[in-house]
Amino acid sequence: MEILIKNMVCPRCIMAVEETLRKHEIDYANVVLGRVVLEGEITVQKKVALEHDLNQLGFEILKDRDVQRIENIKNLLHALFQEEEIPSGFNLSTYIRTHIPEDYSSLSHLFSSMEGITIEKFFIQLKIDKVKEWLFYEEMNLNEISWKLDYSSVQHLSTQFKKMTGITPTAYKKLKHQGNNSWKNPLD
Repeated sequence: MEILIKNMVCPRCIMAVEETLRKHEIDYANVVLGRVVLEGEITVQKKVALEHDLNQLGFEILKDRDVQRIENIKNLLHALFQEEEIPSGFNLSTYIRTHIPEDYSSLSHLFSSMEGITIEKFFIQLKIDKVKEWLFYEEMNLNEISWKLDYSSVQHLSTQFKKMTGITPTAYKKLKHQGNNSWKNPLD
């Protein structure tokens, strides 16, 4: 049996879900971003308790097929950013088609209608979040970041960063030195 879970975006999410499964003594074969493979069926009571605890942690068990398809796309893209490098010449639609064997234009339309944003825009948001993280923790310079995220140039990265955040990458870096402790919301 498989359970799809919304809002799993990192390895800590996987650990939290695994801990919750163990707490409820639910045997599982595998837990990955957005998905739990159980070793067998579970009782309704255990499923209700599991769903409650997962909700408390900010997760949600997905039931609607279209919602599951959207979450599959999001999880696929989040997993790509866990690898911390976008392959050179990366093509988003090809990548999604390779991992989700459905018509890309149908998935794109469904994603846009349910999320209010295109898959491409969502992907750019994830890229910008990764840029923010790396800049905040001073892990790399803009040249290295540009290369790792398959931008055509530092200028392209900077232009997209400013368009999405309202500030330049350099201005963003300076915010840390002004005492901001959060890479996600530097303007707060």
